[in-house]
Amino acid sequence: MSRLARTAGLTDVQREILTTVREFVDKEILPVATELEHRDEYPARIVEGLTELGLFGLMIPEEYGGLGESLLTYALCVEEIARGWMSVSGIVNTHFIVAYLLERHGTEEQRRTFLPRMAAGEVRGAFSMSEPGLGSDVSAITSKAVRDGDDYVLNGQKMWLTNGGTSSLVAVLCRSDEGHPEGTAPHRSMTTFLIEKEPGFGTVRPGLTIPGKIDKMGYKGVDTTELIMDDLRIPAHRVLGGTTGRGFYQMMDGVEVGRVNVAARGCGVALRAFELGIAYAQARHTFGRPIAQHQAIQFKLAEMATKVEAAHAMMVGAARKKDSGERNDLEAGMAKYLAAEYCKEVVEDSFRIHGGYGFSKEYEIERLYREAPMLLIGEGTAEIQKMIIGRRLLEEYRFQG
Repeated sequence: MSRLARTAGLTDVQREILTTVREFVDKEILPVATELEHRDEYPARIVEGLTELGLFGLMIPEEYGGLGESLLTYALCVEEIARGWMSVSGIVNTHFIVAYLLERHGTEEQRRTFLPRMAAGEVRGAFSMSEPGLGSDVSAITSKAVRDGDDYVLNGQKMWLTNGGTSSLVAVLCRSDEGHPEGTAPHRSMTTFLIEKEPGFGTVRPGLTIPGKIDKMGYKGVDTTELIMDDLRIPAHRVLGGTTGRGFYQMMDGVEVGRVNVAARGCGVALRAFELGIAYAQARHTFGRPIAQHQAIQFKLAEMATKVEAAHAMMVGAARKKDSGERNDLEAGMAKYLAAEYCKEVVEDSFRIHGGYGFSKEYEIERLYREAPMLLIGEGTAEIQKMIIGRRLLEEYRFQG
C-alpha cells in the first residue's frame, strides 16, 4: 500500500474489502484499461468480476441481499477502481445512486422488487435528470408526465445518461403538475419515475428509445446516451416513493452522495497520475541523471503528492459526515470541487513530467489526460459547486448586525 491516500480508523472488514478491491484493480483492470479505452469497449469481464466481489451491493442493506457497508467504504472502493480506470467507477456509481434512491426514498414494495436483484448485479441502474440545452439547470426540465388512469404517460428527451444502454432500471426525473396548482415553484412539481427496460440500443420498450452511444473525448468504455420518451406508459406504482412532487429533493439527495463519489474518482485518478509521474521521473535520464534528481521535477512531485493527500482527506471527511447522519452538502460540494480541480492539475503535471511521451497513446498518462476533464463537469460543474458552497456558508455565518 502506498504512503499516500491512507485512511485512519478503518475496521478490519473495511481494510479487507479495500485490499481485495486493490488487488482486483492491479490484476484485472490496470493491465487492460488503456487497450479497452482506446477501443471504447465496454469492460464486460471487469464488470463480471466486480459483480462476483459483491461491489454492486456494497451499500445495499443486508436484509435486501447487500453488504450493508458505509458511504466511506464505498467511496474508498470507488477511489481504488478509478485509480485503475475511471470509466469502471462510473458504471458502479450510477448503479449505486439508483440503489441509494430506492433505499432512502422508495416504497417497501419497490425496495423488495429491485434491491435484491441490484445487489446481485442482475439489475443495473442508471439515473437521468439533464436534458439537451439545460446543463445544470435541473429546475428547467421540460419532460412531462401526465396521469392517465392507473398509469402516467411520459414524453420528453433526456441527455447524458451514463449506463443508458447497459442498464435495465432507470430513475428519470419528469415534470408532473398533478395536484400542484399553477404558480407552484418548478422544483415542487417534479417526480422521479422508475423505468424498467431491456438493455441495449434502439427501442428498448414501447415508447422508450436509447438512440446510441455519444462519442466522447474521454470516459470511454462506459456508454453515455440520450433517452427519448414518446408516450411511454409507466404504472403509478413506479413513482419513486409513491408520491408525486418529491422528485427534485430525491434526486438532489442522490447527487449529494454522488458528489462524494465523484470526489473519490478524482482522488483515484490523481493518485494514479502521481504514481505514473514519480515512476517515470526515476526511470527517465537527462544530462546524465534521472530527472527525479532535478529540483524542478521534485517540486512538481511535492505539489502533486500534497494535492493527492488534501483531496483524499476532504473526500473522507465528507463521506464520514454523511455516514454520521449529518447534512453534508457543504462538505460534499467542497470535496467534489477540490478533488476535481486537483485531479486536473496533478494529471497535467504528470503529463509534463512525461514530456513528449505523454502525448503518445502508448503511455497511460495520455488516457488520464483525456479523462480528468469529465470530473470538472460531472455531478454539477465547478461553478455549481461554488454556488452551493457560497450559499451554505452564508447560512452558517449569517451576519447578525
